[in-house]
Amino acid sequence: MKDPHSFANFPEVKVVHLDWNAFVDFTQRKIKATATWTLSGQSEHLILDKNGLRILSVRDQDGNLLPFEEHDADSIRGGWIDIQMTKDVTQVSIDYETSDRAGALQWLEAPQTMGKRHPILFTQSQAILARTWIPCMDSPSIRFTYKATVRVPLGTIALMSASNPQKKSPDGTYTFEMKQPIPSYLMALAVGDFEFMEISDRAGVYAEPDMLESAAREFSDLEKMIAAAESLYGPYLWERYDLLVMPPSFPFGGMENPRLTFVTPTIIAGDKSLTSLVAHELAHSWSGNLVTNATWNDFWLNEGFTVYFELRIMEQLYGPEYAEMLAQLSFNELQQALNTLPENETILKADLKGKNPDDAVGPIAYEKGYFFLRTVERKVGRRYFDQFLRAYFDEHKFQSVTTEDFLSYLRKRLLKRKDWRELEIDRWIYEPGLPENVSKPLSTRFSVVESAVTALLTMKVLPVTKHWSAHEYIYFLQQLSGRANKEILARLDSAFQFTRSPNVEILFAWLRLCIEQDYTQATPVLENFLINTGRRKFVLPLYKQLIERGQKEMALQIFQKAGTNYHPITYSSVKKLFE
Repeated sequence: MKDPHSFANFPEVKVVHLDWNAFVDFTQRKIKATATWTLSGQSEHLILDKNGLRILSVRDQDGNLLPFEEHDADSIRGGWIDIQMTKDVTQVSIDYETSDRAGALQWLEAPQTMGKRHPILFTQSQAILARTWIPCMDSPSIRFTYKATVRVPLGTIALMSASNPQKKSPDGTYTFEMKQPIPSYLMALAVGDFEFMEISDRAGVYAEPDMLESAAREFSDLEKMIAAAESLYGPYLWERYDLLVMPPSFPFGGMENPRLTFVTPTIIAGDKSLTSLVAHELAHSWSGNLVTNATWNDFWLNEGFTVYFELRIMEQLYGPEYAEMLAQLSFNELQQALNTLPENETILKADLKGKNPDDAVGPIAYEKGYFFLRTVERKVGRRYFDQFLRAYFDEHKFQSVTTEDFLSYLRKRLLKRKDWRELEIDRWIYEPGLPENVSKPLSTRFSVVESAVTALLTMKVLPVTKHWSAHEYIYFLQQLSGRANKEILARLDSAFQFTRSPNVEILFAWLRLCIEQDYTQATPVLENFLINTGRRKFVLPLYKQLIERGQKEMALQIFQKAGTNYHPITYSSVKKLFE
């Protein structure tokens, strides 16, 4: 099997362990490091992925210099380093520096942080950005253990996807160990003025000091989530599960780095209403981190499974109706994607050759993947499906699998030939769109919301929302799309203060309505939101909608103010809208 997004010469030789020694230089905005790889297999060449790295020297285990050549390929994959060696070489040590434009790294000056005392650095390696800060075999099919020593400025703490300190070091030096083998996209580093608060014996929260207490309150159910996940699909095998609350510029909702999930501060709403995202990242400890997609074409194996697992955790903690509301929101998001994406981009098994694998991040991998698994579960029964999934995770742990590997296991362990045919498995995986046999969600609480929408539009009656959850507000606002007017928005804003909502998902749904209806009273909040939030899920649709509504000049003016606060992933995604 060849990974179309990696140049590395596996399987003839593989990297199996990394010793990483690094100095984080905030002044030059560079990481200066030595990466020592232990190898398995024999070859006269070692080819590693790299993108923008400055390679200084390469040596073998005896300290002998090894000749190497560097090659560049394209802007998406970067290039590679070809190290020439004899077959008795078992280790290579690479001295290098990162570029100040490394795609995985975001450097924040102290004034850009909440505490405004120390700068912050964080990485985002998924999908193929690990190669911008470590020369590596940057494919999800290659796993390795690692140890690291990292030196950082005094007053800051270094954290990695490994065993982590809970207090700051007096000399700014930190050591780490990851005993379980991981793929390169799960390499992670964060440096900043972070403090730790324990939630249970194996779980806790890191955050900037001013946010720590509110974060710990928001995530106080963390241990309950871990226990619920274990009861479903087996023991948690990564020892600790901690969260690090990132700066607002973090480009995603969360990143499931083993032992230390990075989470956006946008999910801290004060009422735990958005913590399903934490359940999602926790679920990745099984689906993704434990059993990994072999290539990014198989990305749905990570995300579809994780959405399914996430909703099962939420159902166990908060009940079936709560989970069904989440499923309904997922289904709506999927339907919107199916209505707007080109047909060939709605196929579950993606074809990303020549494309950025970040293009696979979206409702098809997540939501279509989830509804495929949900449909299979409804066909065979939850009891048998749970037994199947538990065995799947156990038998494939610390391995990477392709879509075809999974389908073979599904046919062998769960589905009879008749079931396979009736479920239209091949159509689900290899054809565009959504098969008619999809198991659709039905939320009784959302049915009440739909009645409230009808009453508002036909009789001008405001809804009674005393017992509504955040999800009901979100669904309510989504149902008004294309049906409301400025007068209705003004009444709703006066009654429910949507423009000042502390819940970012509610605010996002509201701002989309405001752009649609040219409700300019919300424009200052929209601009502030785009400047101070870097989560791509929110900012990209808002910019796109502004442009589509004839507000390109205003969108560009906001982007020019906001761009310096965005992570490179978000920045490049938004920039493409103006090209």
